[in-house]
Amino acid sequence: MDGPANLREFHYTRADFEQARSLLYRQAGINLSDSKEQMLYSRLARRLRALNLTDFSSYFSYMHQHEEEWQQFINALTTNLTAFFREKHHFETLANYARKHASQKRKLRVWSAAASTGEEPYSLGMTLIEAFGSFTPQAEILASDIDTGVLNTARQGIYAEARIEDISTERRKAFFLRGKGPQQGKVRVCDALRELVDFRQINLLDNDWGIEPGLDVIFCRNVMIYFDKATQTQLLERMVQLLQPDGLFFAGHSESFVQAAHLVRLVGHTVYRPSNRT
Repeated sequence: MDGPANLREFHYTRADFEQARSLLYRQAGINLSDSKEQMLYSRLARRLRALNLTDFSSYFSYMHQHEEEWQQFINALTTNLTAFFREKHHFETLANYARKHASQKRKLRVWSAAASTGEEPYSLGMTLIEAFGSFTPQAEILASDIDTGVLNTARQGIYAEARIEDISTERRKAFFLRGKGPQQGKVRVCDALRELVDFRQINLLDNDWGIEPGLDVIFCRNVMIYFDKATQTQLLERMVQLLQPDGLFFAGHSESFVQAAHLVRLVGHTVYRPSNRT
């Protein structure tokens, strides 16, 4: 094992790592690399400590006896790196798409498939409000994540003020309320923006996501990198089937779907459209 094993609070073997990695893959489809061995120990050690368990074998047994612990296990091992308007060109593309479709009578439907703590879906909401010129745009945003902890944070819409320092002054004034008293140093997303986003827990490995076809836009950025190629292709195929023929699929900057040209075609910088559809 890497690191100062003799200084660890809990005995931790390669077999423990392999078992935890296998359980995570089975439950969430996430494929942890060998380099995550120490990370896994650090994060699961918190659960052992909280549950007053003495070793990893006891923790694995506890998980099988207490179904609710599976979610804590997944929450502990999923990574949530996000920011407002991350990869700004994507939001410019979305704004152009929204303006082009503003005259349609139905709502523009957007899915943020890795909502994390809410920065991405709220950025989507700000973009759509501006594109439609209304705080009640003809649009709806579904924001999902596998991690219930980050979704709770997202629903509250409360952030450290430093999180929005890169957002323009105009947007800060329009979309955020500054905290006072005990909440000083924090900001809260305005009610109109929060009401635009429907947060929901979805495990992408589930057979039924509960999403009706006809989506206009899917943001699934920096998610596929955690799955193996076969799972990536399966998920992409399911997502594309939910899109309108001219819908857009936004991927992360390090993701590529050259192996899935039968499903999507590149139309911008990490922006795709369904293949073989007009």
